[in-house]
Amino acid sequence: MTPPGPGADRAAPPSTADKAAWRAWARTERARLDMTAISRGIRSGLEAWGGLAAGSRVLLFDPLPDEPDVTAVAAGVVALLTRTPESGPLTVHPFDAPRERHRLGFTQPAAGSPEVDPAEIDVALVPGLAFDRSGIRLGRGGGHYDRLLARLRPDAVIVGVTPAALVVDRLPREAHDRPVGHLAVEDGVVSVPQMSIFDSAAAWVAADPDPVTRAELQALIDAGDEASVRARMIPLDFGTAGIRGEVGAGPGRMNRAVVIRTTRGLADHLVGRGDAGRGVVVGYDGRTDSRRFAEDAVAVLAGAGFAVRWFSGTTPTPLVAHALLRSGAAAAVVITASHNPPQDNGYKVYDANGAQIIPPIDADIAAAILTVGPASAVPRGDAPSAEDPSSIEEAYVDDVMSFRGTTPAPATVPIVYTALHGVGGRLARRLLAAAGHHDVNPVPEQQEPDGAFPTVAFPNPEEPGALDRAEALATRLGADLVVANDPDADRLGVAVPDGGAWRRLTGNEIGVLLADFVLERTSGPDRLVITSVVSTPMLEAVAAHHRVAHATTLTGFKWICNAALDLEARGRRFVFGFEEALGYTVGPVVRDKDGMAAAVWFADLAAACAVAGETVLDRLARLWVRDGLWVSHPVSIRLPGESGPAEIDAAMERLVTRPPGEVGGVAVVAMTDYAIGASERPRWLAATPLIELTLAEGSRVLVRPSGTEPKLKIYIDIRADVASVGAVPAGRGAALQTAERIAADLLRHLEMS
Repeated sequence: MTPPGPGADRAAPPSTADKAAWRAWARTERARLDMTAISRGIRSGLEAWGGLAAGSRVLLFDPLPDEPDVTAVAAGVVALLTRTPESGPLTVHPFDAPRERHRLGFTQPAAGSPEVDPAEIDVALVPGLAFDRSGIRLGRGGGHYDRLLARLRPDAVIVGVTPAALVVDRLPREAHDRPVGHLAVEDGVVSVPQMSIFDSAAAWVAADPDPVTRAELQALIDAGDEASVRARMIPLDFGTAGIRGEVGAGPGRMNRAVVIRTTRGLADHLVGRGDAGRGVVVGYDGRTDSRRFAEDAVAVLAGAGFAVRWFSGTTPTPLVAHALLRSGAAAAVVITASHNPPQDNGYKVYDANGAQIIPPIDADIAAAILTVGPASAVPRGDAPSAEDPSSIEEAYVDDVMSFRGTTPAPATVPIVYTALHGVGGRLARRLLAAAGHHDVNPVPEQQEPDGAFPTVAFPNPEEPGALDRAEALATRLGADLVVANDPDADRLGVAVPDGGAWRRLTGNEIGVLLADFVLERTSGPDRLVITSVVSTPMLEAVAAHHRVAHATTLTGFKWICNAALDLEARGRRFVFGFEEALGYTVGPVVRDKDGMAAAVWFADLAAACAVAGETVLDRLARLWVRDGLWVSHPVSIRLPGESGPAEIDAAMERLVTRPPGEVGGVAVVAMTDYAIGASERPRWLAATPLIELTLAEGSRVLVRPSGTEPKLKIYIDIRADVASVGAVPAGRGAALQTAERIAADLLRHLEMS
């Protein structure tokens, strides 16, 4: 059977028209159709087709008034239904799950309903405003189904459900489109000739402005390497951290074409919310392609009419975030992959409030990106003159020093500093000098930006080996402190002497030390400290000692800083926030983590310890005696392969449906499922797949799937009381043994040991 088409293509747009014109035409056509009669015909065709076998897992949709209703076929199959969350991609749930009404009018599974892995779908019945004869689908502009279809198995059958009058010769298409293999219309279900993955890749190549990545993808096409081409053609997801990935060709890698289309999507979002013509700040780190990507971003923003402020040299991420606040711009973009491996790069977006974007803004930008045409067709203007980064450093240094206040100690300590081949070296040393720390010794071979990261395998201060050169230099010089920034200078790592060796403090230990020190050096009952839910609960005890407010957010500084803004509007004064992954911010200077300012505060703390005749570890031990000894024991279980996601989901389901009464001999006194009850929590504790087990005597366990890797992540925080500093080593050892017993017992309970 030949795929049908409109009898006369009444007033159909020309083939060169954009998607907006086609959507307007399709909506007009749909308003003229008898959708009740069309639905009957399509249902009959599906029932006669034979592709909906009993027991097959079939994805349906709850129809809008202008869509065919095929929900009756649910009776003979294992029916599934999508849910549109506030942010992120569509999720899949059982068809018979409790429903709620979406703001657009259709019903969907209620929040907290059990999820189904999209890889389990056998047949997907997909709505669309129109389809063409090669199976390309015209969506409504949100991009939700585009992202969902990319997550289906390669052998899943995708059926477009549409009136025959809405099947046309050719629709606008983009590289991320996954054509449907069949069309269900009034006359039956028909197969359609599909645009192959090689055709999609060739279309991307034709629109790629970079000759290097054009040649790279074309070579894979010429070699007939379908697996590699398909991997390159799965688009990077734009989320709350922007996008990040390996540099290379295709929409599934970081490259100029991706940056150009992403920037146009951001520009369209800003225009749509009324920010046309306002300022946007752009900065970039020292990775190999960062300057070129920044130039493309600036050109696209200039072409869209924005007043762009950007910098002629590499710029630490906190400095860009500060410049955004100082200039009153509408947004900021930083080209950076932070502490990722050398082959990666990324694109990070800040909102006008100075913090990283949060839902639903991320989803709005992602949807706008999906409507952008080929990269070669995106208008690019003349870039304004770039500024020397030093032009904005003075205000940043002044603001950091102003919040710091008077010198806390009349002394300093010898310090070794490493930038890990990143961009923070010069400015971090300037800050330390402004604070009176003049005995700062950089690791010379790691001081200047170098995107190849020649002396470290993984440029993250948390990784084993990352601080080896800094510690070796500190030993030779007799230094008392090692501080490290990651490549974009928003994280802080610390190592301190411990006997004849160096001890790298954990992110939680640095966090509670800084929190106590900041609270010691500030005043007022309105003060507020914030941490993320997976960081140590000890911050609450520190806050209680100083009689100040404390809040907990989801993971990520985007949540910490947005919570601070919300609570400041209610009369609180934010003075410190941290998360266990070496992220810290002090005061209101930067509404994101800032490893350079945090380095100044930790150097001040070390100097204060020296004046008091104690070490940093002595001070930490005193806090453990005062506020309770806390030991954090993280565990990650990697489950690669096709079955990994299902195993992780099954483990989370076991924990929800069969929570243990005790783990490792410690009683479980309560369980919190963060996937439900979000309406009763503040927005910074939105629904998320996270289970918390509250244990006896204040300890706890958190379990969640990783958002970026096939891992189940477990965080165990054990609390104990110690009577004296001398009792700390034995207390830590006993607490760690308890944590290890809990981990082993919990893994057995989850059937993962």
